[in-house]
Amino acid sequence: MKNTEKDKEKETPKKPQEKTEEKKEQAAKHAEAKCAVPETELGQEPKEEPKQKIASLEKAVLELEDKRIRLIAEMDNQRKRAAKDMEALRYSVMTDTLHPFFQVFDHFAMAVAATESSNNLKALLDGMKMIQTEFDRAFSDLGVERIDAVGKEFDPNTQEAVSQEASDKVPAGKVIRQWCYGYKIKDRLLKPASVVVSSGPAEAGKK
Repeated sequence: MKNTEKDKEKETPKKPQEKTEEKKEQAAKHAEAKCAVPETELGQEPKEEPKQKIASLEKAVLELEDKRIRLIAEMDNQRKRAAKDMEALRYSVMTDTLHPFFQVFDHFAMAVAATESSNNLKALLDGMKMIQTEFDRAFSDLGVERIDAVGKEFDPNTQEAVSQEASDKVPAGKVIRQWCYGYKIKDRLLKPASVVVSSGPAEAGKK
């Protein structure tokens, strides 16, 4: 029987040079396998097991939920404190505003009582003037300035013209009468003065 080419290759003795090259290849493969480093040793974290990953995520969710609940509670407490502080401030402002008027009311009550037992008009007028003085003092304590516009130029920033009226004595554009006082605090208008403004002398032939 004839030998196949494969059998011939087996039977053919290898040359010393071929054996040397084969040994080098085997040595190189062995060194490469020995130097191979697992992925975990190259700085990559080992893959986490599904159960461990789920447990880690559940823990993170619980921590976030706890923080959310705490923040909501803190916001609610701040809202309650702000409402309480606002109520206290409102009460303080109301008290400070009313206090100067207590004495005014007392004097007014005394004047009313005096008119019931006396017909002295002069005493009644003096009592009304005293009350007006007390009102002025109360407004002054609060920093409120009264606007008296009679005889002055009409100012739309602080006055409200309810009508115009011809006058031979008061020049056009000036206030003839004042129905109601105006009030302001520094440059802030609280209430405009209600006034009647002169339109100047009446035209000839007109009443």
